[in-house]
Amino acid sequence: MASPTRSHDLSGAPTAERIYVPPMAAQGGALPGPRARRAFVTLLGVDLWERFSFFGMAAILVLYLTAAPADGGLGMASQTATAVFAAYMSLNFMAGLPGGWLADRVLGARRAVLLGGALIATGHAVLSITSAPALYAGLALIVAGTGLAKPSLAAMVAAVSGAEKREAAFSRFYMCIQVSALLAPVVTGLLAEKVAWHLGFAAAAFGMAAGLAQFGIGLRAFDDVGRSPVRPVSREEARTALRRAAVGLAVAAAAVTAVAAGALPLTAVLALLGLSTLSLPFLYLRTLRRRTPVDGKRLSAFTGVMGASAAFWMIFAQSGSVLALFAERHTDRAVLGFDVPASWFQSVHPLFVLLLAPFVTRLRGPVTTKFAAALGAAGLSFLVMAAAALLAQDGTVSAAWLIGVYLLYSFGEIVLAPAGLALAAAVAPPGFTSRFLALNGMFAAVGVVLGGQLFRLTAVLPLSVYFLLMGSAVLAVGAAVAATARRVRPYLPA
Repeated sequence: MASPTRSHDLSGAPTAERIYVPPMAAQGGALPGPRARRAFVTLLGVDLWERFSFFGMAAILVLYLTAAPADGGLGMASQTATAVFAAYMSLNFMAGLPGGWLADRVLGARRAVLLGGALIATGHAVLSITSAPALYAGLALIVAGTGLAKPSLAAMVAAVSGAEKREAAFSRFYMCIQVSALLAPVVTGLLAEKVAWHLGFAAAAFGMAAGLAQFGIGLRAFDDVGRSPVRPVSREEARTALRRAAVGLAVAAAAVTAVAAGALPLTAVLALLGLSTLSLPFLYLRTLRRRTPVDGKRLSAFTGVMGASAAFWMIFAQSGSVLALFAERHTDRAVLGFDVPASWFQSVHPLFVLLLAPFVTRLRGPVTTKFAAALGAAGLSFLVMAAAALLAQDGTVSAAWLIGVYLLYSFGEIVLAPAGLALAAAVAPPGFTSRFLALNGMFAAVGVVLGGQLFRLTAVLPLSVYFLLMGSAVLAVGAAVAATARRVRPYLPA
């Protein structure tokens, strides 16, 4: 998920992440001159290393899950591995909600970053152990750590930069994320595929540890920024939150233990998690409809457009799973006698984003036009993959097929991601902006889960037919957005 975890700011320029930003981000007061620059560089460094660990691990995860035990992998079926990857990615989207709340009400941003980073580094280290229990424990630690660290980093960037420089600050963060996304698969992929899987995960753990060390050294530049919670939780709220957290953790721990012990099928847990992810944004919208003064027709139009965006992320999120497997099994990767690691193809997308962003972000037009164009690019990419899969039945195909697909992905992301965030912010009434922005991530998670579950169809369908059906379905969604644009446009911001 680009990885589906990259995004843009509310004006349309690229920014750091599609995440929940707690209210601390709205405080404004920037640090004075040189101290603000030192604080910003410190945050930039820790975010760069955190994204290095994330993208590096994501590039090799599915390949590790499907590798034969004799080669150090877990020997998982492709359909199950892609479902695990989708569940992991969707949980990263969701974790920012409780993580942001903890940073805002309990820990403060600094402690949230330190604790989150420590959990991420520990999770990568646990993943270097080749066993199913280590896999689930490691992924759970990374999800929890990401939920704590990412919202807090964004809030601290906003606080040290000030309102006037906030957009430029997040734009610089976005560009650094692309650099991490470009380099991380090369480093971790080379170690994992050419030496040993555990070295790839260890490299990701090292990256996060380096970021934490830099953050600890640079804390003196922050003054009081992030030192304490913005709005400390009351004793009664704390007791309620602890009870709910204890129940949630107990259920999660029981599920992981049952799966690791073989008492509960992994597919059943993934299906339950998928159903929860699919229902959550609609339940959340129902709650917001009762609690916000938004016009019902406007909220319905917003829901329809955001629901359509899930189709884009359904295609987009399969980059690290389905396309990674295609690169490994069906693509000619020999270059001058060197067999290019399949994970290196994950670096093509961020390279295109770096090249295209300065031009594509200048495009103007109604939000429905942008969504329809992005959905068209995503659907077309899987039609290209259908042709590639058809040719691959007689052997491997040129890497140019995948490169073309990543070019379409990149265009679609740059067009749709900022439009989605801008729409959510514009529709939200005063005081509800963060919650409407969170909905953007929730609908992206819906797409991620759908893509992971629908790949199970390849157990009964040829790969070329799967790509054809998926691409055609997304093109149909894009056509529906275009066809209904005139009817819904009056209820959406210009």
